[in-house]
Amino acid sequence: MIPLFRRKEPHLSLPTAIFRCAYPRPMSDLAVDDVTWQLEDLVDGGGPAECDELLADADRRAAVLASAHAGKVAELDGPGLALAVAELAIISDLVGRAGNYAHLRFAADTEDPANGALMARVQELATAIETKLVFFELEWAEVDDERAAALLEADGLENARHYLQTIRRYRPHLLSEAEEKLSAEKAVTGRDAWSRLFSELTSAIRVDLPAEDEPVPLDQALSLLHSPEREIRRGAAEAVTRALEPGLRTRAYLFNTLLQDKATEDRLRGYPTWLSSRNLANEASDESVEALVEAVEGAYELPRRWYRLKAKLLGLERIADYDRAAAIAQDDAKVDWNEGKETVLDAYGDFSPELGDLAARFFNERWIDAPARPGKRGGAFCAYTVPSVHPYVMLNWTATRRDVMTLAHELGHGVHAALAIPRGIYEQHTPLTVCETASVFGETLVFRRLLDAADTPQSRLSLLAENIENSIATVFRQTAMNRFEQAVHTHRREQGELSVEDFAEHWQATQEELLGDAVEITPDYRSWWSYIPHFIGSPGYVYAYAYGQLLALSVYGQYLKEGESFVPSYLEMLAAGGSRSPEDLAKIAGLDLTDPGFWKSGLELVAAELEEAETAADEVLAERGD
Repeated sequence: MIPLFRRKEPHLSLPTAIFRCAYPRPMSDLAVDDVTWQLEDLVDGGGPAECDELLADADRRAAVLASAHAGKVAELDGPGLALAVAELAIISDLVGRAGNYAHLRFAADTEDPANGALMARVQELATAIETKLVFFELEWAEVDDERAAALLEADGLENARHYLQTIRRYRPHLLSEAEEKLSAEKAVTGRDAWSRLFSELTSAIRVDLPAEDEPVPLDQALSLLHSPEREIRRGAAEAVTRALEPGLRTRAYLFNTLLQDKATEDRLRGYPTWLSSRNLANEASDESVEALVEAVEGAYELPRRWYRLKAKLLGLERIADYDRAAAIAQDDAKVDWNEGKETVLDAYGDFSPELGDLAARFFNERWIDAPARPGKRGGAFCAYTVPSVHPYVMLNWTATRRDVMTLAHELGHGVHAALAIPRGIYEQHTPLTVCETASVFGETLVFRRLLDAADTPQSRLSLLAENIENSIATVFRQTAMNRFEQAVHTHRREQGELSVEDFAEHWQATQEELLGDAVEITPDYRSWWSYIPHFIGSPGYVYAYAYGQLLALSVYGQYLKEGESFVPSYLEMLAAGGSRSPEDLAKIAGLDLTDPGFWKSGLELVAAELEEAETAADEVLAERGD
């Protein structure tokens, strides 16, 4: 079943990958301190108390709707269905505003007990509302196919047809109404509670670093893996492993519990594999996803080539796992907030003035929270929220060039969400497999602008290195993590509960498949599976990064072929939101996802960039006399 109020996930941008982590913010970049979001837009300035009012209104409306239509959805005519769907949209908006307000407050400060309490209360009230409305999707899914097709032609369903069609795809996996209500209510104290606990546990991890007077947050310690000094990288990696150790058994137990919870859910709903429910939500077949994963696995030599080249650049025979993110340049130029902002806005505006103006609103109207603060969630994301308000972007700005790319990435999500607002609450969101298109496209626009301005082989190589490592993190590393997830889900279902050592064995095996003989996997790295939230809160999520990255690169390749004439098609694709399937959305941009060679074409773009880096590296090594 598609949960009516829980499918509005923020688009997370690898907050746990070592290539996208928070950095210690330089005190000199004061311009970023005031870049905080105005969350009161979600609650009409009423603060947390308004959440209760929004949810009370939604609850009243849900009770009226249930009283009028429960058990009678099959009897609705076209106009009646349109009116019911319109009322459901209003209820979803009310719940979505309260839910997003609570979620974003918590993300901005996970250590404030009031924020945690607000999020828990909103989740509980939202679930109570959801249980009142479970009947609608269940009954709609059971309407006869011929009658449903006729009803879908009714006026007033222009922004809900794809949503209604999608519900019917879940028909083989739906439970009874009583069971669906029970499942929704138990989730609050079940998987949702475990997911929140994991977030709080990992946010509280502190790492003892030799150069620091007091322990630092995990993200800050991970940022040292970018250091050009190997001893700093090694020391940071060892310190991270020590910090992960005390809670390792607890996180393993938590993971085991959710693995079994999902196995039970899949069995009861009749999903054939651990990934099938995610694929259905992504509107992708099990076969097509497996083809993607196999295509990426078949190209594992690309990251290995890069890591072998990186070893030469670092003067090493072979790099270790803690060397993978090492800066290859001795100087990591700082970029202040205003410079980064202008770089991104100029790139967006040059591609499309409409897109540039839309991106500027995020800054002008306080839709961004940028400073890195104690207690703030690590990484970056964009929350679509609801169409009646606007999207929000969260960053942890630390004035590096990588932060500029992250800003470009999250604004891509943001403009995608904003352009799709007219599609309404049912069709603004795209499946995960498509949601990275605008973010990666925007990031690529900025990257190419920076690369064109680079005037030395060293600066070109530094930029290319960052972009290649982003592709490795997004395409290859996420695919390896998909294989890890498959291994642990299969183990839990076939052999029972996993020990900490079992998790470590599966993690090391899937990482070694990716890295081959190009990277040494150290014993310390075996526990690093244990802080990645996607495994906990969004099982199966990670392959969508690879899907989205390769799709976005192909969209950018189409732009290079067509030039300015491509812009209207691109904006049309973004404005379509989730009103069409991924295949139909791609057709707007002239791409055919059903072509067996499609994934290969995206990987070829990654290979071409690697060749550019190899050429630049040869020039740099020649200058050094290596």
